[in-house]
Amino acid sequence: MTPESAFQPSKSLTGLHGVHLVSHSSFSFQDIKQNHDSNESSSGTGIVNIGISKRPIVQKVWHQRPACLRPIHCCHTGDKNFAETVVNVLTSLPFIALGLHAPRKNLNCRIYANSLIGVGVASSFYHASRGKMRKYLRWADYTMIATTTVCLSRAIRSENPKLLMAASVFFLPIQPLVVSAVHTGMMEVVAFAKRALQDPDLRTAHNVHKVSSLLGGALFIADDLLPHIPFLHAGWHLAAALGVSTCNKLLQ
Repeated sequence: MTPESAFQPSKSLTGLHGVHLVSHSSFSFQDIKQNHDSNESSSGTGIVNIGISKRPIVQKVWHQRPACLRPIHCCHTGDKNFAETVVNVLTSLPFIALGLHAPRKNLNCRIYANSLIGVGVASSFYHASRGKMRKYLRWADYTMIATTTVCLSRAIRSENPKLLMAASVFFLPIQPLVVSAVHTGMMEVVAFAKRALQDPDLRTAHNVHKVSSLLGGALFIADDLLPHIPFLHAGWHLAAALGVSTCNKLLQ
């Protein structure tokens, strides 16, 4: 039985006394059918609209994510001339030399030594680069530095908390400067200072490391605040290399 036939009057009831049949117009059925179809289409459109309306919310949450989950924004404006580029490349080479002469008594030490070589290579490529690739090489430079600090922590103390190491690996690509600061502070306070108190031969190296760290931090900040002063970045390279050379004494 079709819906149209259901609205037609039954012939078996025709002629019965007291029974009066009223025929339903086809317009009523058409109106009901159209209302039903419109309800279905409106409900389907509503589902689509809900799915579409959720997209701006997800995008808004993503754009408002905390700074620790945002990639670094490279603001280094050095290498303004050929002379500064040459000096920055030359002052990157000591990291390669330090990596080649770093202790390699175990696997962790070998990984750290190779990461130092990677710092020198990444820094050299960055300072020699121009154009669109420069910002990606800047990120690679920062990330390689952070990787080296993680490797140094692992080489000095193999019993580092697993949660800390996992968090360091997670934030390494997006916040390498934070990772570098955390592991450098751990190495300074937990490893270097403690060992220097126990071993008098390390006290001179520890004092040099403290001075080079403070000087390197000041030069790194000044490089961003005073971009018109040349060769500040090269000075940071030398201060950092001096600090790294004292760290290598912890691994001997």
